[in-house]
Amino acid sequence: MAFVTSEKMLLDAQAGHYAVGAFNAENMEMVKAIIAAAEELKAPVMIQTTSSTLKYASPKMYASMVKAEAEKASVPVCVHLDHGSSFELAVECMIAGYSSVMIDGSKLSFEENIAVSKKVADVARANGIPVEAELGTVGGKEDDVVADGCAYTDPQQAKEFAERTGITSLAVGIGTAHGFYKGIPVLDVDRLSEIAAVVDIPLVLHGASGLSDEQVSECVKRGICKVNFATELRNAYSRAIAAYFAKDPEVVDPKKYGKEAMEAVKELVKARMKVCGCDGKAE
Repeated sequence: MAFVTSEKMLLDAQAGHYAVGAFNAENMEMVKAIIAAAEELKAPVMIQTTSSTLKYASPKMYASMVKAEAEKASVPVCVHLDHGSSFELAVECMIAGYSSVMIDGSKLSFEENIAVSKKVADVARANGIPVEAELGTVGGKEDDVVADGCAYTDPQQAKEFAERTGITSLAVGIGTAHGFYKGIPVLDVDRLSEIAAVVDIPLVLHGASGLSDEQVSECVKRGICKVNFATELRNAYSRAIAAYFAKDPEVVDPKKYGKEAMEAVKELVKARMKVCGCDGKAE
């Protein structure tokens, strides 16, 4: 099965009424842990990098890491640009080997967002690569992605946006936020149902770190086909390393605490995959 694009896995999720888990990775250890979780649960999986992560290492580096691990896997694995900040970065990732990209024009006007999303989608289509875009704004902060409050997605605008841009999946704003929540998130799930009723392409939920299992499940039932997890993976990875140093402050071998961190990330990813319902869905 190995290295694939996101298009078929998301269409399968839409038809099967489950969601694919999409997990942000910062390094080799996280890539290996995410794929190991997918292997154990026989689940399709998307591994993502943000624009900020791609300042830490190049798109080519991340694409090569994911592809190398995916080629050993028996489940479908995709590498995806999350919150692509520009047309240029999206194209750079396509050239580097990414099998899926997102262009985030959600801070732009409606017409400007359509223009940049269509521009990316046109190039991607010619190269057989699916494109996610965002309409409405997910609040909070994740890397370079910062938004004050949440701009809810209008269902009719979402329908027009999908039709005019030619994108293959759409991230929507229903009250989620990036990063960990400072209060109890209140999601407009009725709005999500309204969007799903008029938009044909798979829908994406951003800002899932910190949501309860019940909230994620409800969103999947109402039409979400891809759920993004980022902050909680970083937290699990970092806390595991901190715990290792607490018990062995003299350690100098990165492989020792790296294994502990990978195990923590793997177990978290497995739990989130089960909530999304994608376990056992790899063909």
